[in-house]
Amino acid sequence: MLYKIGESPEEIFSTLKHELHRAALDKKHPFRFVVLSTSNFHGPDSRYVVIRAVNEHLHFFVFTDFRTEKVKAIQTHPMSSLLFYHPQKRAQVRIQAKTVIHHQDDLAQQYWKKVQGEARKAYHSILPPGAPIHRPDEAFSWKDTLEDASFFTVLELIPSSIELLQLNGLEHLRIRFNCSNNEWTGQWLAP
Repeated sequence: MLYKIGESPEEIFSTLKHELHRAALDKKHPFRFVVLSTSNFHGPDSRYVVIRAVNEHLHFFVFTDFRTEKVKAIQTHPMSSLLFYHPQKRAQVRIQAKTVIHHQDDLAQQYWKKVQGEARKAYHSILPPGAPIHRPDEAFSWKDTLEDASFFTVLELIPSSIELLQLNGLEHLRIRFNCSNNEWTGQWLAP
C-alpha cells in the first residue's frame, strides 16, 4: 500500500512525492510510464509517455517531438492530465496540470544535452509522427546528423491537483491535494 488509514495528509503527501521523484530516476518504477491525456477538437486523447524528470515543485517533464498531435492539442488546450498506477501498492494517482511547451528555449536545450546517442533518433525522423506510410520501414529514416534539436520538445506539466486512490478491499481510501501559491493542502474524499 502507498498509504493507510491513520496517516495524516502531510505524511501521505510526503510518501507520494518520494514515489513520484523515484519514477523519474528508476527505470523500473511503475510510475515511470504514465498516461498523458489531452483534449483536441475531436475530444480526449490519451497515450503513454515517460516521466524524464520531476522537480522540487512537482513539475513533471516529458520529452516529445514538436510535430506530434499532442503538442498541437496542448497549444490549443494547455490543461492535461496524468494517470499513474502502481500495481504492487494498488494505488492510482490522477493529476490535473497546466502544460507548458518548451521548444527551442533554454530548458529544451538543457535537456537535449542529456539525450545521447541513438536515443536522439526519436526526435530526428524525416517523417513527422503520425504521417501515413505504405510500409513500416518507410518510417526508419533519420536526418544525417543527430545534433540538431529543432524538433526536440519538453513538456512541463504543472499540477494544480493530485488525487490518490488507495485500493484496499472494501476500505478504499481517497484524498485530493490542491495547490495554491505553491502550498499543497489535502482533503479526504469518499472513494
